Amino acid sequence: MSIFVDTADIEQAKAAKELGWVRGITTNPILLAKSCNSAADTLQKLAGLKMGLLFYQLVSSCKEDMLKEAHLAKEIAGDQLVLKVPSTEQVFQIIPHLPPEIPCCITALYSVAQAVVARESGARYIAVYVNRATKLSGDGLTLIADMAGALKGGQTQILAASLKSPAEASAAILSGADHLTLPFDVLNKMAYHEHSEEAVNQFNSNGSGLQF
Repeated sequence: MSIFVDTADIEQAKAAKELGWVRGITTNPILLAKSCNSAADTLQKLAGLKMGLLFYQLVSSCKEDMLKEAHLAKEIAGDQLVLKVPSTEQVFQIIPHLPPEIPCCITALYSVAQAVVARESGARYIAVYVNRATKLSGDGLTLIADMAGALKGGQTQILAASLKSPAEASAAILSGADHLTLPFDVLNKMAYHEHSEEAVNQFNSNGSGLQF
């Protein structure tokens, strides 16, 4: 399992790297649009952090342009690149035409049928918007569980996204997600629990240790 930070903010990415347990960065067109730099410059700066995998989402709409955009992203991000492609009928058809060294993540899936097609198309990952699916369809966690059952035994892995709290992130893993991508504010809450803080305070107030 890996945990990624969902951001295109360079400073947030740097802070996430300092945590020591974040394995990469996921971006999307909306996050990149919020950057004060161009998408190319932002992607290059994120790649320069060398945090691990770097997810970039295609915005082109025709096959020829999508392939050009994919190769440009590969030039910028190198071996860190995971190419995110939206789950449209046309986009599913492009995956077999991509070089094998560009792993793909199908994003914005809302059905088990789409997950099965993603697996058969050769996608390495699928990104499932848990909280958004709950709002739109009633239960994003059940969707994760159903997809996990359908994909069992295959190589396509589930990346749980659209997570609004550590509790929801934990529930996504328990439901069958293989990986998590979290906004920076949720990421910062993952290691905190009030009872842990109470226990540490008790140890420090009443205990003793090595003196130096």
